[in-house]
Parts: sequence; structure tokens; C-alpha cells
Amino acid sequence: MRENDLLRLPLLGDNPLDPPAEWEQLRGRCPMSTVELPSGDKATYLTRYDHVKALLSDPRFVRPTAEDVGAARIAPEGAGGPAADGSSTLTLPDRGEPHLKWRRQVGKYFTARRMTALRPGMVRTAEDLVDEMVRGGQPADLKAGLGFPLPVYVICDILGVPAADRDRFSHWSDAFLNVSRYSGDQTRAAYDEFAEYMGAHIAATRAEPGGDLIGMVIRESKEEGQGLTDDELLGTAMGLLVAGHETTANMIGKMVAMLLADRTRWERLLAAPTLVRTAVDEALRFDANLGFGLRRYLTEEVEIDGEVLPSGTTVVCSMPSANRDESVFTDADDMVLSRSPNPHLTFGVGPHSCLGQSLARTELQVTLDVLLRKLPSLQLAVPADELKRVEGLLVGGLRTVPVRW
Repeated sequence: MRENDLLRLPLLGDNPLDPPAEWEQLRGRCPMSTVELPSGDKATYLTRYDHVKALLSDPRFVRPTAEDVGAARIAPEGAGGPAADGSSTLTLPDRGEPHLKWRRQVGKYFTARRMTALRPGMVRTAEDLVDEMVRGGQPADLKAGLGFPLPVYVICDILGVPAADRDRFSHWSDAFLNVSRYSGDQTRAAYDEFAEYMGAHIAATRAEPGGDLIGMVIRESKEEGQGLTDDELLGTAMGLLVAGHETTANMIGKMVAMLLADRTRWERLLAAPTLVRTAVDEALRFDANLGFGLRRYLTEEVEIDGEVLPSGTTVVCSMPSANRDESVFTDADDMVLSRSPNPHLTFGVGPHSCLGQSLARTELQVTLDVLLRKLPSLQLAVPADELKRVEGLLVGGLRTVPVRW
């Protein structure tokens, strides 16, 4: 890479499990560089841990919206959808006290106690899915057999919607998160269908609140005399369903692929299953296939390491590059299953960190526990360098994860 080269995102490694060589070069020589997005727009790209953490921790800056005129778009004109181009019509407060209030209300559901209560049901579901995958014969696609359906069942239960509609949820999520597969018209149509579906669910839940997250928020709103508006409830339900299954479904496949690509990792877990918790966080840190990174729009001038970024700049924070920063992580390019502490930035940090990270960790731990116990001889059915990434997906992912046992 020459110093004056203009890089185009996303940066890709030689295979979907490897980091691109440019990350190390950028962290060392040009940690704040100008890059081109698929839209053709330019953005500032942050690759060092301290820079990424500082910007993500700053409550002043959030993802750009349609109101942020001049913000860099990810998707080309006419492609992608609300999540891709920053013009999301999901009505969620994302700045200041309204955002903190929303997080407090919705965050009450994602407690450690509730995750512990959900865990036995997750285990039963994962076991049933593995049994069904085994009955189907080998080789099998672990992503289709376990990675996708498990998070769908879990998030549907949390939101009180039927898992039988999972194929529709998958289509709607993909339309929101893929910047190359759909046209703008197709994404808007998917949004309208999704909003109509969730609007009907919210109306039914208002009439008879249940024990799901939406019912909990509605009941507490009545008791306290204030709460989320219908639009905010709609944005919450839609956002959680997309984020609550698409990212985890892809991470399950990537985690298992990383552990099986070097089978000594899998064998170490078989010998020491107590490492599952730290191994999950290490997989989250080690994942090089995290898509585009998080965008932030600067509404005022910011100085980072002596360099001034003017107001109106769009910044892309590369969490996977930051997670390989040797100044923070010893042996950063090795997958150290016992790594602790592990302050990776995969879930973000600060006031906009991932609200459902405890749920995601629980699902990943359950997946690994069940697979180690039920399929100890699990292995990839193809060489790791033959795995294919999902093109254009904002959160990164593998098309399939072929396995045998």
C-alpha cells in the first residue's frame, strides 16, 4: 500500500477469516486515513484502538441520519436501504437525554438475571437444532442448521412474535443490512411490510400486554404515566429483531469456522470446556469479517491525536482493526482462548454500545457448549480458504459454514 493510495471500503483479507494487510499498515503509518465508500463518498477511517474507543465513547456523535446533510453514505445511489444510507425511518431517540431514557427503559429487559432465565430454553432449542442437523446427514451447513434459526427463535420469543415467520424476518433484515443485493425500491417495500407487521403486533400487545419485551415496556409506561410512543415502540421492535438475529446468526457461523480452521483451538476447548466464556469473547475480538465498521457524523470540530477533524466529517470506526492493535492486545494476531481481560470493541463502547450484548454472548456460549458436548468430532467440510463471505453485508458474514463430524 502506497501512502497516497485511496482505499475503498470494505477492506478484505485473502479469505473471510483473515484480516486485510492494510489494517496493520494503517495503524502504524496512517491511523486516520481518507477512504472511499461503495457510494463513492469519502470518509475518515480510524484504525487504532485508542482513536476508535475515544470517538465511539463520545456522546455527541452518532450514526448519520437523513438530516445530516453532507454525511457520507455507504450505499450507491438507488441501492441499499434505511440502514445502509443513513436515512433510517426507524423512530429511535439517539441523542441526549431522550436516548438515555430509551436505553434505560429497554435495557431493563437485558439483565443478567433475565439472560440466566432464558438460557435453559436456548440450550433446549440448540440441542433440538443440532439433532435435526445430524438427522439431515453430512456435510451440513451449520449456519442454516443452527446459526440462523437459534437467534431467530430467541429474539422472536423476546419480542412475542411467532418464529414461524422467520423467513420473512430474514428477508426484511437482509434488505436493511445489505448494500448491494437490493434496490432502494425493494428495501423501501421491505421496510413498509416490516413496519405494517410490527405495527399490528404492537397494537395487539397494547390490548393485551404479555411477558415479552414490548409488553413489559407498555405496562411500565402505563404505570409510570410516560413511556415510548408508538413510533418509538415500532423502531425498538424492528431494530431489535434485525440486530437481535442477523448479527448473532452470522457470528455463530464465523465463531465456529474460526475455531475449526485451526483444530487445535477446538481440541483445547474439548479438553477445557470452562474456557467457553473467554473463547466467545476472543472470537468476537478476533473476527476480521465485521463488515464496514461504525459511522459517526461530526457535528462539531474534533481533535484526535493532534489532528483536527472538521465539523461535517463522516468517520468510519474500524472495530476489527482496533481489536488487532498490539498496543492493547498481546499476541493480537493469535486467537488466545483464555484471554482475560479482553476489552474488545466489537459491541461498541459508551452510550451507544450494543444494548443486546449480554444476549449475544449468552447465545454464543450456549452454541459452543452444545456443539462441544454433542458434536465433539466437528470439523470444517471444506478448507477455510474456500469459505465465501456474504457480499455487501454491513455486519459481515459467511454464505455457508459446511461441516462434518
